[in-house]
Amino acid sequence: MSGKISGAQMRAARALLRWTALDLAKDSKVGVATIRRVEVVDGDISATKANQAALRHALEAAGVEFIDENGGGAGVRLRKPSGPSPKKK
Repeated sequence: MSGKISGAQMRAARALLRWTALDLAKDSKVGVATIRRVEVVDGDISATKANQAALRHALEAAGVEFIDENGGGAGVRLRKPSGPSPKKK
């Protein structure tokens, strides 16, 4: 993906992680007011490149994958765990 994310993708990513705006602010070092401002837009977020990169990095580090617009629409999903799967009881 080009690095740009939409407000809708940010909202969806936070929902998948069950993060509040404050959780994302702490991990990304971006202000809560900025997060709330960019999330109300469904298109590309209007934030500095540094803030966009910090938000994306924090969400990706937590396990979110951003999905490109590929005919089905841009989106997000959680990455599959890379380690061995937990044993079932």
